[in-house]
Amino acid sequence: MTASKHPEKDLPGTRASKPVESPADGVQGEGDYKSAREFNEAERKFVQSGKVPAAARAAAPKSDAEAQELLEAEEEGKRHAKE
Repeated sequence: MTASKHPEKDLPGTRASKPVESPADGVQGEGDYKSAREFNEAERKFVQSGKVPAAARAAAPKSDAEAQELLEAEEEGKRHAKE
């Protein structure tokens, strides 16, 4: 097998690649309906499981320094957010 003289043409999403077929159940990617339904169902089951308070405690900052770091990261994210 020989390498293509233009390897960029072999990459997905380029003109030389085959078009990606859309699945029967809807848009894929950021508008992936099937994955959104699966996520929502898993989220619903988790909330109904009663494990939310324990997970929230486990995710809480372990120190004042970590809490400050999280606040700074949140503020940085807000500065980059679109309005």
